[in-house]
Amino acid sequence: MNMAREHDLLSTEIVNRGIESTGPDAGSMTFSVRVRRRLPEFVNSVNLKYVRLGYHYLINHGVYLATVPALVLVFGAEVGSLSREEMWRRVWDSTAGYDLATVVAFVALFVFTVSVYFLSLPRSIYLVDFACYKPNDDYKVTKDEFIELARKSGKFDEASLEFQKRILNSSGLGDETYVPKSIGSPENTATMKEGRAEASNVIFGALDELFEKTRLRPKDVGVLVLNCSLFNPTPSLSAMIINHYKMRGNILSFNLGGMGCSAGLIALDLARDMLQANPNNYAVVVSTEMVGFNWYPGKDRSMLIPNCYFRMGCSALLLSNRRRDYRRAKYTLEHIVRTHKGADNRSFRSVYQEEDSEKHKGIKISKDLVEVGGDAIKTNITTLGPLVLPFSEQLLFLSTLVWKTVLGNEGGQPYIPDYKLAFEHFCVHAASKTVLDELQRNLKLSDKNLEASRATLHRFGNTSSSSIWYELAYLEAKERVRRGDRVWQLSFGSGFKCNSVVWKSLRRSRRPESGPWLDCIDRYPLQGNGDF
Repeated sequence: MNMAREHDLLSTEIVNRGIESTGPDAGSMTFSVRVRRRLPEFVNSVNLKYVRLGYHYLINHGVYLATVPALVLVFGAEVGSLSREEMWRRVWDSTAGYDLATVVAFVALFVFTVSVYFLSLPRSIYLVDFACYKPNDDYKVTKDEFIELARKSGKFDEASLEFQKRILNSSGLGDETYVPKSIGSPENTATMKEGRAEASNVIFGALDELFEKTRLRPKDVGVLVLNCSLFNPTPSLSAMIINHYKMRGNILSFNLGGMGCSAGLIALDLARDMLQANPNNYAVVVSTEMVGFNWYPGKDRSMLIPNCYFRMGCSALLLSNRRRDYRRAKYTLEHIVRTHKGADNRSFRSVYQEEDSEKHKGIKISKDLVEVGGDAIKTNITTLGPLVLPFSEQLLFLSTLVWKTVLGNEGGQPYIPDYKLAFEHFCVHAASKTVLDELQRNLKLSDKNLEASRATLHRFGNTSSSSIWYELAYLEAKERVRRGDRVWQLSFGSGFKCNSVVWKSLRRSRRPESGPWLDCIDRYPLQGNGDF
């Protein structure tokens, strides 16, 4: 049974490796068979408890939406059956028996109750604007230049270089991604000096653009949250920002580390909580990762994979809970759903930082990553479904799921909801071409739904937790986001964690005057390119 299940998760592909240049087979064509693990089929393994969790969220937040309209309808029907004169006569007759003090006290109590109700409602959180850092062309490399930099460093043997080249050729990355040129140095790149230099470059680049776009003074920021998984110096990177921009002394500052590619939405969730507790405030969220500091110079193939995918990038968001910012904000925050699978050992160790046999530090990618990642994504979207899907989709999904639960395998496959009915735009973390292919197949998404993710992977590579913001910038540069549209951002990373955020657009997007896509947006989507 287990062997059959394992076989179902594998797919094979014959790869043409070109003409052999050396050895006894020189001059002949060579081929290899590539065996890959696929995401588990979501339709076969939906867990009812996660559906219940989604409905629990919906009921907790929707009780007022269910009762208040009903009361309004009943009251309206009663009042509507009366003429104006009869209504005023009944009001006068019912209040004539009370003295003035009683009426005043009742009105005061009513006003107080209504005020308390509205003040107790969660504050709306607005995304005023965001910025994505675009490095200058000095950091730009093609895939061949990347391999030459690695060869120039003298840290890799030919087998390791060939492995990285094969990974790059099937990665979905293009020839205009960005890396710090220090990776070509024979010296150690994992130093505090190199890490701080790269951090200053990408973080200040994103924040300078954000403050310019929003015309906000750094001293007006009340909450600062930064996430960077693998580079965490002392003083922290958030302290570095405060020092650089001379921010105010009572700022609420947080620095999240070790939380992987999904940490950007975790930082957003923390900023939301801070804004709910601190009215009339601004929050800045910065998401980044340091490529040079985490460069792996060894020979372990499972630890060489991150070298091939991760590239320079940084995003900075400005959030507000001020009602007057509604008019200039781009989006309002609707939902955040977080999933953590760290209790399972395979999930916990699927992306794991450690030393190899030669004591080189790096990130080890487990062969179980695709499977445990698929399980986390399945759990997250199953919980999200009741919050966002139309009632018809929820009814079909729940009925078929209950039917399968009652009848077991004889109940057939559960109905997988059409998430295209819930969202107009999708920003799925651009981890790799393989992951995007599998997600598209499982969720039955169209090429256009994942266009922003594939374009981001091709143009900028995997920029870790900031990738979903490059994707939203792509959609805005294409002028596709309209007022009322809902945007789904889905990120996943070590732990293993998967997080979803839903935004509602407050206005139609126009092509920005600045941004990471300014000089290349018309080239996408690529046509007839296997990398895409």
